[in-house]
Amino acid sequence: MGLDIRIPLGLIFLITGGIMSIYGFVTRNSAEIYEKSMGINLNLTWGGLMFIFGLIMFVVGRRQKWQDDPIDPRPWEKGDRPLP
Repeated sequence: MGLDIRIPLGLIFLITGGIMSIYGFVTRNSAEIYEKSMGINLNLTWGGLMFIFGLIMFVVGRRQKWQDDPIDPRPWEKGDRPLP
């Protein structure tokens, strides 16, 4: 299996966090919506945190997939190994 679980999880958190952040940004001046949470815009706060977490998961998953390439595992070390 070539699919790392961090890539789809990162995309899920990116999309969900993005939607929550946009909704929180659009409704940031609506006091009646955030009355139950003592006026704290939880949609914007947690949406931003979820977006950042999703971005980290996606980038790390893509980076790890690139490093585990069986043909060219570490392209930055090409000069260090002897040629066959």
